[in-house]
Amino acid sequence: MTMLQCSAMLFDMDGVLVDSTPAVARVWTWWAMEHGLVPEEVVRRAHGRPSLATIQELLPRGNHDAENREVERREIEDIADVVALPGALALLQAIPETRWTVVTSATRALAVVRLRASGLPVPKHLVTATDLPRGKPFPDPYLKGAEVLHIPAAECIVAEDAASGVRSGKAAGARVLGLRTTSTDAELLSAGANWVADDLSAVSLESAKADETFALQLRLTHKG
Repeated sequence: MTMLQCSAMLFDMDGVLVDSTPAVARVWTWWAMEHGLVPEEVVRRAHGRPSLATIQELLPRGNHDAENREVERREIEDIADVVALPGALALLQAIPETRWTVVTSATRALAVVRLRASGLPVPKHLVTATDLPRGKPFPDPYLKGAEVLHIPAAECIVAEDAASGVRSGKAAGARVLGLRTTSTDAELLSAGANWVADDLSAVSLESAKADETFALQLRLTHKG
């Protein structure tokens, strides 16, 4: 067991709180085939980043805004098998509600739809790709997440499953828990993750103090 002390947690959404992997793969596979691209490569690049950044990178001469609107429309409609990941609901219910938020590369509309579809609460101060000109791996998203909670990023722990998100959290000055739901240990650690666990079921609230700082208990398993 490892004990972690922090003032707040900042959660990525897809791959951390919500399993949207099948939906993401379906939508980006469709988009890749529409443009003669390799689906597996497009799906890999799209994970953990704003969709607009992926579109701009892979289709430099396209109508980026129109393409992004169509991708978002399809993602919003494709939620039949979107579910909460293990441990997500229990941890969100345990942590004081003023001490956590979601920081996601999804748009605000898509984030709200996926959180509700998975049965998870929508935080009051949700940070999305809609709110910032620069997304992950830049530090802006997690700096904003800490700001809306009125807590220094250095006192926060970020939960991430993608290398780009790990880099974003570290660049913001936070400590990062990497989850194996999407990426390998090597990918998470090389991006700067402080710890690696299977999913949020490995994390439980140990104690909360009067000043609302809290201790987390983390069960680490090492992969051979």
